[in-house]
Amino acid sequence: MRKVKVLMAAIMAGALLVGCGTTGTTGSSSSAGNNTSQQEVIKLGADVTFPPFEMMKDGKVTGFDIDLIKAIAAQENLKIADPIQTMDFQGLIPAIQTGTIDVAVAGITITSAREQQVNFSKPYYHSGLSILVKNDSTINGLADLKGKTVAVKLGTTADIMLSKDQGINMKRFNNIDDAYNELQNGGAQAVVFDNPVNLNYINTGHNNVKVVGSLLTGEDYGIAVTKQNSQLLQKINDGLDKLKANGQYEKLYRQYFKSDNNGLVNK
Repeated sequence: MRKVKVLMAAIMAGALLVGCGTTGTTGSSSSAGNNTSQQEVIKLGADVTFPPFEMMKDGKVTGFDIDLIKAIAAQENLKIADPIQTMDFQGLIPAIQTGTIDVAVAGITITSAREQQVNFSKPYYHSGLSILVKNDSTINGLADLKGKTVAVKLGTTADIMLSKDQGINMKRFNNIDDAYNELQNGGAQAVVFDNPVNLNYINTGHNNVKVVGSLLTGEDYGIAVTKQNSQLLQKINDGLDKLKANGQYEKLYRQYFKSDNNGLVNK
């Protein structure tokens, strides 16, 4: 009987050792899993009516800004939640403020008013507003917009700037394509919008329009980030610095803007 008891005790002890070993393995696996789970997930918002920075292609959100934020995320062990949330431009900053999204990309110009609402990354693109007109237009610059109907995208810097001029008849659209269509069908004599997007419109088969005059503004685009997460802002800035240092930023820039150096930010 004693031998049986000793044998049973040995079996139970062995079982306990096996059990401890299994728990250790699970813990190790759990720890590895935790490393994955510690990868910060960010909710990204974008306005996809801003080519070539953001656009829809084959049902997917793509563009320079999208590729840039994905490259930054890869550098900083961040994970972008799927799907990317798409919305009108003027809804992006409110969405950050309410926590619907953490980060927004949409060629967002850094302004003091917007900096009161969200944080911005370091600038990643130099831009400015330009005037787009039909080839036969007599408009040559800002002064010629007096008394004319001008199409703009709602809530953009063009909308804000031109709204201060009472001599211009404004037509506002949520989608820049609608503003371009208004110009094409004669409902507006000009479109004022970000120059790289105006140039992209010309270069994608619209050879009956042109940009006139000099740039109306000098602007810098930044990635908008919630004010509730200063560490996330730091990671995005660090990632952007790394991409500039290793040449990946410029490579991505060349992919979308070819030989144009006007928007390139090297510092």
